[in-house]
Amino acid sequence: MAVDQKRRYSRLAWVALACLSAPLFASFFFDDMFSTISYLFEDPSRTVLGWDAAGYGLYTSGYSVLCVFGGLVFCGILLDKWGIRVTGSIFVGMMMAGALLVLHAITAGYTPSTSLKLAYVGCMLFGLGSEIAGTTVTRSIAKWFRGGPMALAMGLQLAVARLGTAVALVVSPLLVVENAGHVYSLAETARPAVFGVGLMAVSLILWAVFVALDARRDRVMGLDAQVPGEDPFKLSDVWKVLTNKNFWMLGLLCVLFYSSIVAFKKFAGAILIPRFDIPASTAGWMVAMLPFSTVIFAPLFGMLVDKKGKGTLWMIIGSVLALIAHLLLAFAPAGVPFYGYLGMVFLGFGYSLVPAALWPSVPKIVPDKVLGTTFSLVYWVQNLGLLAFKWIAGIIIGSAAATTVAEAAPAVSGPVRVELMFVALCIASVAIAMIFARTSRRHPELHLDSPTGK
Repeated sequence: MAVDQKRRYSRLAWVALACLSAPLFASFFFDDMFSTISYLFEDPSRTVLGWDAAGYGLYTSGYSVLCVFGGLVFCGILLDKWGIRVTGSIFVGMMMAGALLVLHAITAGYTPSTSLKLAYVGCMLFGLGSEIAGTTVTRSIAKWFRGGPMALAMGLQLAVARLGTAVALVVSPLLVVENAGHVYSLAETARPAVFGVGLMAVSLILWAVFVALDARRDRVMGLDAQVPGEDPFKLSDVWKVLTNKNFWMLGLLCVLFYSSIVAFKKFAGAILIPRFDIPASTAGWMVAMLPFSTVIFAPLFGMLVDKKGKGTLWMIIGSVLALIAHLLLAFAPAGVPFYGYLGMVFLGFGYSLVPAALWPSVPKIVPDKVLGTTFSLVYWVQNLGLLAFKWIAGIIIGSAAATTVAEAAPAVSGPVRVELMFVALCIASVAIAMIFARTSRRHPELHLDSPTGK
């Protein structure tokens, strides 16, 4: 009977994965809903909302505030204390509440400063809710797919989440059509937010389905939140994670690699347009290759890790591909869009390979009872790096632009300078991945390079 139940819930794991992926799809859409229509905020007179570019930048920065200043770590501890169902429900709900506050702020007719303050608070709540929801989803996949195709499941979840970004990049310009000289009403400006909140409402229903499935699975299989044979979670266990050298290697690889891509995406237009002499619309499609490529390749590379293992090798290869991409973006002949597309191809492969191998490695280096805390700590380190490197990239591009005006320097100097930073990040990623591969060889008991599905 127990074997039959286990087989049944192995099949239901794919239903659970679909339900788990929905909140992250909605989250990624809402986070990037204004990316391709950010031109609306270049001139406050273009919208009744009245935000300028600095205000829009302040709004987007709200996402990481609570995450960086302790919220992510504290809530990760709660995940291990309270379990995935309670913690996940709280923070999926917080994500929805933050999105609703943003929608209210941009549709209620407040003054620009008041609407911006409310939207900023909403983005803070949305950001923390989204990050803990993501941690809970990853923790849940590790639970449901342990001993099975975990890397494939994580790759599929990653693909669905990044599909949310891709959909936002494509759909938002259709919802808010560019019209020179037109002043956009509050309702017009808010269309992507309305669409995003609708997606979240659907995701809440699917999350409820997952909670019911997970509760029934634990009840039928005689499981609870605690793995049999392990001591209960204690706060002192956090210190054990922080003193784990493997945690720091994965955390450093995560922050260095992701910063070389996520920070690049935030300034992609400022880099690609002058480097390859292309219009903004072409640059948008060029950057959209990144999320679209991961939709296809992240699950395929996940299957590769499940069946062949060699996770540390794929981390090295993915980091090298990202390095090649940024070298192309920095030093390829200017004014030739082909090299921009080629760089995106390499970056897309790297952006699929490294996460497909990195995230399934986390459950191998720590006990299950601290898995939620460990994922949260990795995300916290990642957010610290993203906050810093996006800020540094902005300084580099801004100072280069000022130098260009003052000294009539070549306009391409800014993009090249910031690309040199991304090249340095990728070189460091390759080095960390190689050190981690050496650790795998020296500690075979961790099974870091063993097939995940066995």
